[in-house]
Amino acid sequence: MRLRTSAAIGLMLAGSLVLAACGSDSTTGGSTTSSAAATSAPPATSEATSEMTSATSEATSEESSTGGESTGGTVDGKIGVILPDTKSSARWEAADRPALEAAFKAAGVEYDIQNANGDKAAMQTIADQMITSGVTVLAIVNLDNESGAALEKKAADQGVKTLDYDRLTLGGSAEAYVSFDNTKVGELQGQGLADCLGEGDKNIVYLNGSPTDSNATAFAAGAHSVLDKITSYKVVAEQAVPDWDNQQAATIFEQMFTEQGGAIDGVLAANDGLGNAAISILKKNSVTDVPVTGQDATVQGLQNILDGTQCMTVYKSAKKEAAALAAAAIALVKGEAPATTGTVKDTTSGKDVPAVLEDPLAVTKDNIKDVVADGGVAFADLCTADYAAKCTEAGITG
Repeated sequence: MRLRTSAAIGLMLAGSLVLAACGSDSTTGGSTTSSAAATSAPPATSEATSEMTSATSEATSEESSTGGESTGGTVDGKIGVILPDTKSSARWEAADRPALEAAFKAAGVEYDIQNANGDKAAMQTIADQMITSGVTVLAIVNLDNESGAALEKKAADQGVKTLDYDRLTLGGSAEAYVSFDNTKVGELQGQGLADCLGEGDKNIVYLNGSPTDSNATAFAAGAHSVLDKITSYKVVAEQAVPDWDNQQAATIFEQMFTEQGGAIDGVLAANDGLGNAAISILKKNSVTDVPVTGQDATVQGLQNILDGTQCMTVYKSAKKEAAALAAAAIALVKGEAPATTGTVKDTTSGKDVPAVLEDPLAVTKDNIKDVVADGGVAFADLCTADYAAKCTEAGITG
């Protein structure tokens, strides 16, 4: 993966990321909502009243300064990034934010990173504020395709170029899409579940991601492409979880478990949050031997793997994805076309969107240490006192 034609700049980005990716707050190099503030703010819902939307927007503005000067100032322009929430996955604040900050600081570009906290109206407000402050390139992780496409059109009408980060906005107008091979993510999950289940007759259920997230469709398709070929496996239930909501996932899975009389042998969960929701219900029913998949290699997911309650997860290096986004955004700032590795079909518009797709990594207990070594999670966060012995057993070192 490299989006720049200059190898020197690519090396500079990668080296800086290794040193700086563990940071969480921006003090120089741009403006950003602090991780702590964003995590503590309760996510608003799309059904929120106008008063709630206003309050969310005001809170987001208070949490983030704007117009900060970049260290070095080597790139003349400003980049805005809007993360989606703190609820669907811990990755957005724990991994993506610090990795993005490191990438932008390394390039010496002014930036502004904020979190919409799950509120579509707040995301549009943030985008408007960023554009007013001088952002010339805007990257978003959409909350749904319709609102994301509307945001991108409004930005384009004001001369601002957009990028899709992690999630493709169907019907959108982004210049490029930076993510991972999401069909392959699903394939890794499907194969991981099959490896844990083994041969024989098995009842499996799917907890898919949000139906408004095009990535979730790709994850499910990838998993089905593997598991549907195993004729001894029977899908006894499958449901998408609105907005990747973990509490709703627990309720959905409990209903599945009850309807099947507990006869569930495996759970294809689309990410670690949904997987942990299923695990909580299994534990509630004193079941500890049902394999469950995940994604994002969160601290919780990795600890579940160490406990033996989660079968596997999928690691998507935030450093790689952030470096790719930074390179694409900087190219646009300079008036250049981002270097891409291929295209992805926008099934709504029919367009082939230029894309950079990184390769995901299947993670089991045998290679959790690789996630730690890459900086995906901090040793201290994963290997707490309760997990010290299990980390040692798995060969995980600080």
